[in-house]
Amino acid sequence: MGSRFPSHQLSNGLYVSGRPEQSKERPVTMSSTAMPYTGGDIKKSGELGKMFDIPVDGSKSRKSGPVGNPPMRTGSFGGAASHSGPITNSTSRASYSTSGPVTSGIGGGPTGGSNRQKSSSGPLNKHGDPIKKSSGPQSGGVTPGTRQNSGPQAPVLPATGLITSGPITSGPLNSSGAPRKFSGPLDSMGSIKLHSTSIVNNQAVTNLSQEDDYSFKRNFPKPILWSVILLFVMGFIAGGFILAAVHNPILLVVVVVLFSFVAALFTWNNCWGRKGVTGFIAQYPDAELRTAKDGQYVKVSGVVTCGNVPLESSFQRVPRCVYTCTSLYEYRGWDSKAANAAHRRFTWGLRSLERHVVDFYISDFQSGLRALVKTGYGARVTPYVDESVVVDVNPSNKDMSPDFVRWLRDRNLSSDDRVMRLREGYIKEGSTVSVMGVVQRNENVLMIVPPPEPLSTGCQWGKCILPASLEGIVLRCEDSSKIDVIPV
Repeated sequence: MGSRFPSHQLSNGLYVSGRPEQSKERPVTMSSTAMPYTGGDIKKSGELGKMFDIPVDGSKSRKSGPVGNPPMRTGSFGGAASHSGPITNSTSRASYSTSGPVTSGIGGGPTGGSNRQKSSSGPLNKHGDPIKKSSGPQSGGVTPGTRQNSGPQAPVLPATGLITSGPITSGPLNSSGAPRKFSGPLDSMGSIKLHSTSIVNNQAVTNLSQEDDYSFKRNFPKPILWSVILLFVMGFIAGGFILAAVHNPILLVVVVVLFSFVAALFTWNNCWGRKGVTGFIAQYPDAELRTAKDGQYVKVSGVVTCGNVPLESSFQRVPRCVYTCTSLYEYRGWDSKAANAAHRRFTWGLRSLERHVVDFYISDFQSGLRALVKTGYGARVTPYVDESVVVDVNPSNKDMSPDFVRWLRDRNLSSDDRVMRLREGYIKEGSTVSVMGVVQRNENVLMIVPPPEPLSTGCQWGKCILPASLEGIVLRCEDSSKIDVIPV
């Protein structure tokens, strides 16, 4: 047509006015065929079975259908094929999770499906399909090499044909071959041995011995003691010589009177020295932590709170303690066995001692501040904690306490015909205690640490008590079993 208005002819032969419409790239459409009835067999489910890498039935092809050769038009994507017709299921699966242009079924030339190209951003499996990623653990039927997991995988064990009950993780060993940790309760013997072993090996726990108890012999200076003994020996020798030579007993009588007085004084302090020390601690004035200076020796009374490592008493199993002491004593008669090397006849001797202390917190009654008491990690501690008699056993009633017999058996102690007494003391959370030590301020942390030198109690002339030394941090607590505990 010779008109000045542009026109073009349609495909049916009709002429219309206007310029021909520019060809536009149509988006790739995906379709899938209807899945056949599987009857519950996952091997006949086609694509569902491929998702779990289960081999499908051999009668069905992996491809859902052939890919046709529709007309191809070259667009602006560097020769990438765009289809104007529907793409079958295999084509859509081939182009799944790819980041580049896809030529599905046609390779840009007359070669057809043999030149199928993929530009994938991830690895491919043995079928040429992209590997799917899962974030959870895989089951036993999944081959570990076909999926990328972000979680732990089950161990690949050799096929031995052994039939076991339960999964791999139900045995006494874990996947790495190490003994499995159980969170359930243990039996009594296992829990006691584990508890005692963990306490001994824990660096945060201070193990105290009998040397930390009050003893007049250890507190009295040895040079002075030997000097007094030497003077009395010389006095007795001189008094006896004068008595034999001059027949004058005055010197010997004076020496005997002085010796009797000194012996009585030593005996009194040996029996009542501990009570004199506890009286000194009770009379020592309490300090206020708010106004205490760094390096000042103070006494603080307040309520106890457990730290990171709470303790448990050995016999009564009292939980959440900061100090525990369980001691076993035996009485030695004329024919009885000695409890230790220094055990004398007709006295009580210590046979076994378990005493532990850890770091804890104390809330001051005066100011309400809370301070960390550094009694753990091998610190020097002098405890004055009252103990109560828990079990008193003699040959006639030794079988009436099965807990005591089991306690002896767990520690490999004999329970033959002996007169025994078990005493136990502890400081549990919520108890009221008095602590004596040096204040140390470290930024915002208020601590009470052991002093560099021992503290002397001085002479208590009214009670005839000689001086005693208090080393390290001093703990004073009355019998906790008779005192109401403040809940914290």
